[in-house]
Amino acid sequence: MPITLCGEPVSLDPAGALWIAASRTLVVADLHLEKGSSFARKQVFLPPYDTMATLRALGLLIARRDPARVICLGDSFHDDHASDRLTPGARALIHRMQSGREWIWIGGNHDPQAPAGLGGDSMQQLEIGTLRLRHEPQSSGGDGEVAGHLHPCARISQRGRSVRRRAFVTDGNRLILPAFGALTGGLNILDAAFSGLFDRPRWRAFMLGSQRLYAMAPAALRPD
Repeated sequence: MPITLCGEPVSLDPAGALWIAASRTLVVADLHLEKGSSFARKQVFLPPYDTMATLRALGLLIARRDPARVICLGDSFHDDHASDRLTPGARALIHRMQSGREWIWIGGNHDPQAPAGLGGDSMQQLEIGTLRLRHEPQSSGGDGEVAGHLHPCARISQRGRSVRRRAFVTDGNRLILPAFGALTGGLNILDAAFSGLFDRPRWRAFMLGSQRLYAMAPAALRPD
């Protein structure tokens, strides 16, 4: 789905990523690797396959796009020690994806510090043209902001059926990406947490489908 974001031509990928063709940059948000093992430490047992499922999905996306640069937009790891719990197979997969390209870890609220021994560069914010990439959207100064953190989802109801999907949300000036992680939840974009972030007459949700995105005007959306 090609769009213009703060004057920059970009594309929204149905996998839940942002593609900036001019610099061959792929952006994903909120991988939350090792979320399952983090919950297990608190005696909340979830299927322990989330990390490899997330990394394999990212690997397929990288193989399809062949980016020169990958930016992980914060909360790539679910807690400060999550990278220590990665299996050797998961570490090897990350290193294979990093090979031959620039890799940037943006700090998030779950992982403010760069993971040790995993390669890539660490920073809190990055500018690409008119775009400013960071983890958490700011309440003011949103021109060109590309963020994650809120895990946006959208819900519609048609013919007695309700569908809820991860979604991009943008007004052409700011963009919030859906969470990419396999075990991440989602927050309805009609929630108060999104209030004031977008120009209400112009914002749209782009719901993720299996092969394409579905553009939805605010009037078509429903709260949870």
